[in-house]
Amino acid sequence: MGLTSNELLVSAVLLAVLLFVGTVWLWPRLARRGWRAVSGRVGLLLATQVAVFVSVGLCANQTFGFYASWADLFGKERGEGVVVDHDFAGGGPLQVVDTQQVKVAGGSRPRVGGQIQKIDIVGRTTHIATPAYVYLPPEYFQSRYRTRTFPAAAVLTGYPGTAEALIKGLHYPQTAHELARDGRMQPMILVMLRPTVAPPRDTECVDIPGGPQTESFFAKDLPDAVSAHYRVGEKPGSWGIIGDSTGGYCALKLAVHHPEVYAAGAGLSAYYKAPIDPTTGDLFHGDEELRNSADLRWYLKHRPAPDTSLLVSSSKVGEADYQDTLKFIELVKSRRHTRISSIILDSGGHNFNTWRREIPGTLEWMSGRLSDR
Repeated sequence: MGLTSNELLVSAVLLAVLLFVGTVWLWPRLARRGWRAVSGRVGLLLATQVAVFVSVGLCANQTFGFYASWADLFGKERGEGVVVDHDFAGGGPLQVVDTQQVKVAGGSRPRVGGQIQKIDIVGRTTHIATPAYVYLPPEYFQSRYRTRTFPAAAVLTGYPGTAEALIKGLHYPQTAHELARDGRMQPMILVMLRPTVAPPRDTECVDIPGGPQTESFFAKDLPDAVSAHYRVGEKPGSWGIIGDSTGGYCALKLAVHHPEVYAAGAGLSAYYKAPIDPTTGDLFHGDEELRNSADLRWYLKHRPAPDTSLLVSSSKVGEADYQDTLKFIELVKSRRHTRISSIILDSGGHNFNTWRREIPGTLEWMSGRLSDR
């Protein structure tokens, strides 16, 4: 059974319940002295606690999408398979491998509910290969819009994260559908994936010297592949990017570094400088300019102000980045061509519940800054 399968979660919960009941039932028999009775009590308590711990862990992983597979969980997923030197058999950098309906009323009909397509992408310039999900709004399938192009937004998870979590946990397709239906945003294409395109390494959307060219993948290969396959607007201003946590940092950095590609970037609970830790390894290999560029505050102080729009979010209570976010807002306000907006909650932690509260406003804000032509 897969790590994220419902069958595994149900089995773990049932095992925990059975062990708890068994402990209560057998406890009187094991209340005696002696090594056998003591060993029995210890064994039952240990097994029950492990089963409860596993059940809670599986439930949390289902909810927050930390790991996609057993290999991902145990660090066995390696990056060697990411780099390829050929295209798909179909001859293009993007291939649709599956479709699923959006969980809204009438979702079984794409003209009513839109559609989610699972895709595989191979970057033409970076040779990075990664899966993703594309949400197509209902209008994409309606005959009166058959010649229309649509704005698009890349949507990124945190690290490690799974692309499925953007659908199942953060409900991006459902929220976009409801907002467009109510006239609060224009119909948009959402390209949902995780920033971890060279698993298990956290590349922080950096072009690593001698390693994965992650920033180039998101700045060029991803929009090029999607625009070649779907009806996305071709003029500047057609693309935006959204992310939470690590994905939020990536979204802001890509909008700041590549305003000609991303007209708007939204970072939910983002940070503003690439960290160096065991999950990232050495990102810069002594390249001081690359290191400085990965610090958004340094970049905005020392480089020409990018013509782009930024949105940041945080909470007065519950988010460690609150003060950094206020300082970042003040810094951007001093730059003539860069526009800044914010969502500041009174309280909210670094979690899905907080981000679900911020996503409707974020999508509305993004919609108002992108063009469909």
